[in-house]
Amino acid sequence: MSFDLMSYEPRGDKKNSDFFAEYLPKIYERRTSSGTADQVGEMRAIVMQVEPTALFDTMVELYVMTPYRHTATYLGATHKYSVMHSHPDYPALIVMAPLSPSFEDFIPRINRMYPLARNTPQTRYVGEIYGATDLNTLSKTLEDQNIRFEYSGDTENPFYTLDGFRFTTPSDFTCNRVGYSTLDFNDPDSLGLGDRVVLNNTEQAQLDRAAALGSETKIAPLMLGVDHLATRVLAGEREDAILEFLTMVPYYFWGAYNIFDMNSSTNVNRNSSVDDDKKSPAKVFTANNTPSFVNSFAKLPMPTEDFVRNFGRRLHHMAIEIKDGDHGAGEKNVDFVVNTLKDKGVPFLAHVVGECKDDPNLKQIFSKHSKNTLLITEYIERCHKYDGFFTKDNVAALTAAAGQDEQYQHGHVFD
Repeated sequence: MSFDLMSYEPRGDKKNSDFFAEYLPKIYERRTSSGTADQVGEMRAIVMQVEPTALFDTMVELYVMTPYRHTATYLGATHKYSVMHSHPDYPALIVMAPLSPSFEDFIPRINRMYPLARNTPQTRYVGEIYGATDLNTLSKTLEDQNIRFEYSGDTENPFYTLDGFRFTTPSDFTCNRVGYSTLDFNDPDSLGLGDRVVLNNTEQAQLDRAAALGSETKIAPLMLGVDHLATRVLAGEREDAILEFLTMVPYYFWGAYNIFDMNSSTNVNRNSSVDDDKKSPAKVFTANNTPSFVNSFAKLPMPTEDFVRNFGRRLHHMAIEIKDGDHGAGEKNVDFVVNTLKDKGVPFLAHVVGECKDDPNLKQIFSKHSKNTLLITEYIERCHKYDGFFTKDNVAALTAAAGQDEQYQHGHVFD
């Protein structure tokens, strides 16, 4: 099914500037005329970094809370890498950890700038990798549009300059990277990450127990894949972040809604070439409606801006889609998954929000921040084929719950 970018009318009530309205169609047109639209494909991998001692614990956590399962681990020159998969058609997940806690590159340098990121200096969501046909042609095309890439000698982590990969420098607006690759992420040995490492018997047994938990409780088959990835940015950088992202990937601006109760907006970008968002998850950018120093006059809630000031511009949460359906006794699948995880000690920020009765709708919930990744895991059930992506009431409730858990108390930064 063809999708006409130029005639599409974005959904939502968030008013964008004349600048945004002028450059959005120009970016769409340039993607086509420059060949970028034909050179870049679907999201093929999600990349995050954790502390040197947290790599295995992160894998165990992902086993319990997501459909991802370990495929292979590699030892590189500066980092250890674990590659995980959920479904051959969905993005792989690469979790990397420096071999030394004193490793220095962009990640610890930027984390030390923010009070609630300092205690985990190596922990940060890195970005996504998209399929590409010709890295040299693509990078030349995008460099002509002032997109910057990493080359050998530019960065301390050689992962970003491996053969078959091309990564941008971290975005000034999101601190996320966009990567491109010609490689097959379903064949992790082809990625050139280093020497393959075999898990010891104790580690494998622990992963097997985590997998068994999902099977025995029957929650594992209900966790389908990544629905969306949500980054929080500063109020004045919302439009820049969206337009920069759309310059680099074949997504479109689906729409934006004001979440008045939380003094913020939610801005959704989707890939029009897939029939299922889990094949190339949506990218969401959330920002305050006004900068904090202006908000000081009105004194409205501003959990989104507070998050950025406390943690830095970064990914806030990764949403996992739960299979739509009734588990029994009036309980939806998402309720069953969440209640099961709660019984196993997984902490959540609030109760499940939203209703799923006879009409299409959403039910969703946020976990607490992971101590390993700093990310929130969202669980979302799209009931009766709901296609509106989100509801304003749900987002307001989730944002409020997260805001209560992301407060910075002076004098406790180094506890």
